[in-house]
Amino acid sequence: MVPFMTRFVDVRNMVRWAGEQGPEKILAGLIGYLEEDFGKWEVFDKTPRVASHTPFGVIELMPTSDHETYGFKYVNGHPSNPARGYQTVTAFGVLASVSNGYPTFLAEMTVLTAFRTAATSAMVAKVLARPDSTTMGMIGAGSQAEFQALAFRTALGINSLRMWDTDPAAVEKFVRNMTPHGFDIHVATSGLDAVTGADVITTCTADKTHATVLTSDMVGAGVHINGIGGDCPGKTELDTAILYRGDVFVEYTPQTRIEGEIQDVPADFPVTEIWEVMAGRKPGRTSPEQITVYDSVGFAIEDFSALRYVRDQIGDNPDYSDDIDLVANPDDPKDLFGMIGVLSPVG
Repeated sequence: MVPFMTRFVDVRNMVRWAGEQGPEKILAGLIGYLEEDFGKWEVFDKTPRVASHTPFGVIELMPTSDHETYGFKYVNGHPSNPARGYQTVTAFGVLASVSNGYPTFLAEMTVLTAFRTAATSAMVAKVLARPDSTTMGMIGAGSQAEFQALAFRTALGINSLRMWDTDPAAVEKFVRNMTPHGFDIHVATSGLDAVTGADVITTCTADKTHATVLTSDMVGAGVHINGIGGDCPGKTELDTAILYRGDVFVEYTPQTRIEGEIQDVPADFPVTEIWEVMAGRKPGRTSPEQITVYDSVGFAIEDFSALRYVRDQIGDNPDYSDDIDLVANPDDPKDLFGMIGVLSPVG
């Protein structure tokens, strides 16, 4: 029999490919794929992610399909993991053929999700942030921070960063990683210091709690807020008053009402799905003074775009991928048992 092979990109190959390509080239490519898929938003199957919550964290499945290709991501979020020597978030993803259901592509998505989250933030900022934005204030120097910085420079040309985190070691890590990329970095003394004078504010903290890392008095007119840390029930970052001062934009409303910043406001609180802005159906930024809030929780279509991008870029290149025998493929499709080759018992 000839086995059906699934293309696989493991961590070693993903990291090596990303390093050789360069992060900003990958982010630019991902933004293009995201814009393409958000442009056909209505074609996709959409559902809030399937989540299993425990006191330790959450494990989720994120499925979608454009009726030609099916995709899903497995992802966890465990805020206490770093203290135990583990990462907060890990993930892998699959693409499959709708015509026969066979998985065609499998990839690590711990690294790839970091790229996709940052690329999505930058894609949204292209239509919501003021075009003259030059400075980003950042609260949270965790694993996502460097990717966000590079994505916003790729999409908006932002090169001035103001960083704050309660963990000095995380800030030192960020400065060490980003200084060689030519950023102008101000190490802030507080969250207020970080956002002072910022055109874009990114919040990305990990604690699973109703925190308030950004208060309304810290936010001036014309700011775009990129809120990416609140991404599950019971976990928020923004002062609710900010939501009422600005206009809130989301990915998929039913999921964001469960997991996003808007979980703490009435169910009829008005929001705009970002695909509607990109399609020209609803307004985004309407004035230089407007406060825009991107209430990001991450959605399956973004993972679908990221997997498509890596699949298309790597293709069948054996330097960055392997074929794995993931699906049983008997000569007779009705004789799966025959593959085992077990003789009938005698006597």
